[in-house]
Amino acid sequence: MSIRNELRVTARPWAGCLLAAVLAAGCATRAVDVQPLPSNPADFATWNCTRIHDEMDLVQQRAVDMSWTVDERAGQHVVALGIGLAVFWPALLAMRPDGADAEALARLKGRFEALQTAARQKNCAPPPSAMPPERAAALPVLPGERLVYEDQTSPRDPLREQTLTMMALRRDEIEFLSDAVGVPTVWRQDLAGNVIEAPPGTLVWRRLLRRPMALGDVLAGDIAVSGDSLLRARVRGQVVAVGPQSIAGRAFDVAVIELFGDVPRGETSTRLEGAIVVDRTSGLLLRLDLRSAQTLFHLQRRLVRVDSATPR
Repeated sequence: MSIRNELRVTARPWAGCLLAAVLAAGCATRAVDVQPLPSNPADFATWNCTRIHDEMDLVQQRAVDMSWTVDERAGQHVVALGIGLAVFWPALLAMRPDGADAEALARLKGRFEALQTAARQKNCAPPPSAMPPERAAALPVLPGERLVYEDQTSPRDPLREQTLTMMALRRDEIEFLSDAVGVPTVWRQDLAGNVIEAPPGTLVWRRLLRRPMALGDVLAGDIAVSGDSLLRARVRGQVVAVGPQSIAGRAFDVAVIELFGDVPRGETSTRLEGAIVVDRTSGLLLRLDLRSAQTLFHLQRRLVRVDSATPR
């Protein structure tokens, strides 16, 4: 049974048809030279400091996502991974957008500067590193709880259980302890669900997901083996279904993304296809189905239960 049939979510009739985003290459203007398009700080006059900080986070993340897309298109690979929201606009120097990219970046710069002005006018303190309590309380899983998954690399192999224990909630990422390599090892992800840090040898997806994700969105990124700088699959996908769903006894806001791409295999490559299901609120992985002749990229992972925190 397909993921879309199992999940009672809203989907378009053409949900199974993945759209490839073909972006025209072109380089001219450095990101630092793009002039901000004006945005009025008065637009945020009724916002409190928490909402302003949250919007600044989103604006910065969109700028990073854009720089990654342009950088990948140019084949330069200069945008650092794993930096979370510790992003400054001068860090986008390597990006040279033009046309629609330049306009989009200008809008983001203008909005960010207006948010900064609004924050100063309200005497907002610097944003805390921890996730705001009201946002943390809305997550489907809380610190101390364990996500228990079942993995299977082929139909003939036995199911193997692995866990992620939530340790910390930060404003831009979630930290877990993973038992994937036999000893507790750090696993970090951003709030879209992209993996920032993982035990060596495990399968990770980077710069693939983004916030927010809506029905029909086209995504691109890579799936790689943690610790291996060369072995990775370039993948694209499309959000084919969204909606509320109860999984492992918890309520999630689900996004189903169908994936396809290529995995290097010696001097050639082999196809990869499948789907990933994540919670749009937290980025938590709910299900992963990958199929490829490259065995390292053939995996089925399902969330089977959430264990409550052990009382101290």
